[in-house]
Amino acid sequence: MARTQDHPGEQAASAPIRLLAIRESELSVDEVFRAVGDDAAGGIALFVGTVRNHDGGQDVGALGYSCHPSAQDELRRVAEKVVADFPVRGLAAVHRVGELDVGDLAVVVAVACPHRAEAFAACRKLIDDLKHEVPIWKHQRFSDGTEEWVGAC
Repeated sequence: MARTQDHPGEQAASAPIRLLAIRESELSVDEVFRAVGDDAAGGIALFVGTVRNHDGGQDVGALGYSCHPSAQDELRRVAEKVVADFPVRGLAAVHRVGELDVGDLAVVVAVACPHRAEAFAACRKLIDDLKHEVPIWKHQRFSDGTEEWVGAC
């Protein structure tokens, strides 16, 4: 069966950005997943970024995220670019700031589109652009006493 762009469900929703937040509280995969639900979406791609116990060959003892006051506006700009490039039915992105422990959720993003290939591509663009363009910084403290700041996200 050939795809047709004639059906309204094949198009982007009129208000696809459902949830954007930068918060100090714990993140919820369920909250993000529910936010993007749409009856016309045949695919939902979800990415969950967690705090790992190592980086660059060193053991991570503690980690914190901080952000610039413009981070929320930049997150919206990134989301709007994704919506402009893909037929997004629902989009959500939440990033945590503050002190996090190994295993904590640092970022959760999801995109719902009519088809899985679009959902995967849009979700990949969302997390990659968030990581490179939203002014969120990671401060890693290693178990040997050294530390480093890592650029955006």
